[in-house]
Amino acid sequence: MKSFFKNVLANIVAIAIICVLFFFFFVIVLIFGSMSGDKSVVVKKNSILTINLKTNIIDSPTEEHSDLFNINSQNKSVLIYDALEAISKAKNDDNIKGISIEADELNAGLTQIDDLRNAIDDFKKSGKFVYTYGNNVSQAAYYLGSVADKYYLNPAGMIELKGMATEVTFFKDFADKYGIGIEVIRHGKFKSAVEPFLRNDISPENKEQLGTLLNDIWKNTSSKMASSRKIDSTQFKTVVDSLYGMIPDLSLQYKLADKLIQKTEYDELIKSKLNLKEKEKLNKISLGKYIASYSNEDKSGDKVAVLYASGAIYNGDQYNDIFSEKYIKYIKELQENDKVKAVVFRINSPGGSANASDEILFELQQLKKKKPLIVSFGDYAASGGYYIAMAADKIYSEPNTLTGSIGVFGVIPYFKEIANKNGIRADIVATNANSQYYSSLNGVSPYGVNMITKGVEGTYKRFVHFVTQNRKQSFEQIDNIGGGRVWSGTRAKQIGLVDELGTLNDAVKYAAQKAGLKSYDVASYPKKMSPFEQIFKDLNEEDISARMIKNKIGKSNYEILEKFTNEKLQSEIKMEMPYQLKIN
Repeated sequence: MKSFFKNVLANIVAIAIICVLFFFFFVIVLIFGSMSGDKSVVVKKNSILTINLKTNIIDSPTEEHSDLFNINSQNKSVLIYDALEAISKAKNDDNIKGISIEADELNAGLTQIDDLRNAIDDFKKSGKFVYTYGNNVSQAAYYLGSVADKYYLNPAGMIELKGMATEVTFFKDFADKYGIGIEVIRHGKFKSAVEPFLRNDISPENKEQLGTLLNDIWKNTSSKMASSRKIDSTQFKTVVDSLYGMIPDLSLQYKLADKLIQKTEYDELIKSKLNLKEKEKLNKISLGKYIASYSNEDKSGDKVAVLYASGAIYNGDQYNDIFSEKYIKYIKELQENDKVKAVVFRINSPGGSANASDEILFELQQLKKKKPLIVSFGDYAASGGYYIAMAADKIYSEPNTLTGSIGVFGVIPYFKEIANKNGIRADIVATNANSQYYSSLNGVSPYGVNMITKGVEGTYKRFVHFVTQNRKQSFEQIDNIGGGRVWSGTRAKQIGLVDELGTLNDAVKYAAQKAGLKSYDVASYPKKMSPFEQIFKDLNEEDISARMIKNKIGKSNYEILEKFTNEKLQSEIKMEMPYQLKIN
C-alpha cells in the first residue's frame, strides 16, 4: 500500500513540475513572440501597399484581442487613424508605387471603410495606381475595392452585391412560452431597443426609422460604387436587385469587374506595371508593417490626444468596452497632462448604462474647462454614445454614423410563471412597504413600476437638457427629433445634432487649430496593451467560459443570450441603441 501511495504522490509531483515548466516555456515563447513584432521594417523600392485579409481595421485599442492560441497570428489589427495616416504618407513616398486591395472579407465598420475609401481616392491624385483583386467578395469588401482604377475578379469568383437589410429578433413568444415575465419601461415611441420583448414584429415607427436609415446609408454607398465603376444609377440598381455579381461573367458584362484572371496572373500584371523582370520579386507591404516602418519616430512635442471610446457603456473598471471608472481615470490623466493641448474624443458606441454615461459626461465637462474637446463619431454614436458627446466644443460625424437615439428605457425580467409551473413559489417578509419591490420570482410591485417609470422620465429629461445646452435648441425641438429615433450622420447634420460631416482626421486637425498648434504629434489613449497583457488581463473562469460559449454559438446568438443572462444588461436604466447595421 505504501508503494502505491508513493507512486501516486510521485506522479502528482511529476505532473505539477511538467505544468510549471510548460507555463514558463509558454511565457518565454510569448515574450519572444511579442518582441519579434517590434523588428524595424524597411520599405523597399518599388513596393506595393497592400490591404488584405490579414488587415483588421479597428476603431480603438480596446478592440484588439489576443488569446493563448493566436499570439503569433498573421492577422494584425490597425487603428483606423493609423491606417489613414499610412495611406496619406504612402501618397508621397517614392518607395510606394501603388496600392493593392486584396480583401474578400473586410473586418471594418462602415464609417471606417468610408474613410479608407476617401483616403485611397486622395492617394490616386498622386498618379500612382490602385488595383483590386477578389475571389468571393463580400459587399463591404467590394465597397472598398470598387474605388480602384481596375477591379480584377477570379474566373470562379463572385461579388455579393445585394443592398442593405437588417433583421430584428423578437423574444415575446419565447418568453410567453417558457413563463418568463418582462417588465418594460421606456420613453420614446422610437425607442425600439425593447420591442423584441413587447411584440412579434417591427412597429410602424421602428420600420419608418430603419427604412429611412438604411436608405440614407445605401444611397451614399451605392452612389459611390456606381460612380467609381462608371455605371448608370438605374443600371446599377438593376445589377444589385438581380444579384448579377454572383455570376463572374455577368460581373464582367455589367462592369462590376474589369477582367477575370487568376491571382498569379494579377501579381504578374502588377510586376509588369512596375517594369520588373521575370525573376524579380514583387514587394508587397501590409498596412501594419508600413506603419511600423515610421511609428518609432520621436514624438516629444505638443500633443493632440485621441481618446477612443468603443463598445457598450458600463459601470466598472475593465479595459474592453467603455467602463466608467476606467474612462474617468483616462480623462483626468489627459486633463493633468501639460503636453496634451487638445483632446479628440472618438466615440463608437451604441450606448449602455445611463449612470455610467452621466459619470463620463461630467468628467468630460471638467476637461473641456481646461483644453479644447472635439468629438468624432464612428459607426455608432447612439443613446448613451450620443449623451457622452454633449461636452464637446464641436462634433464631427461620418455620413453613415448611426446617430442620436435620444431615449431611455429599463427592462426587468422575472420568472414567476415558469417557477410556479415547476412547483417553486416565494413568500416575502419585509420591514417596509417596498423592501422587496422587485424579485426574480415575483417581479416588480405596482409601486416599483411607478417609481422606475419616474426614474426613466427623469433620466430622459436630463438627457434632453444636456442636448439642448450643447446643440443650442429648445427642449421641444430636441424632444421632437428625439424619442429614441436613430438618424444617419447626414440627417443628423441637417437637424442640428452634429456640427460637421468629417473624419477623425478632420477632428484632429480642428482640435490642433483650436489649440493654436502649428506643429504637434497625435497620441492615442488608452494605451495599447501588449499581447501578453491582453491574454492575462481577464484570465478568469467566467471570462473563459464566456469566450467558449461565444465561439460555440456565434457572436449574434451570444448577444441574444446575454439579453436574458447578463445582469449588466438588465439591472438599471439604460440609454442604448439595439441594432448593429452592417453593409455585408
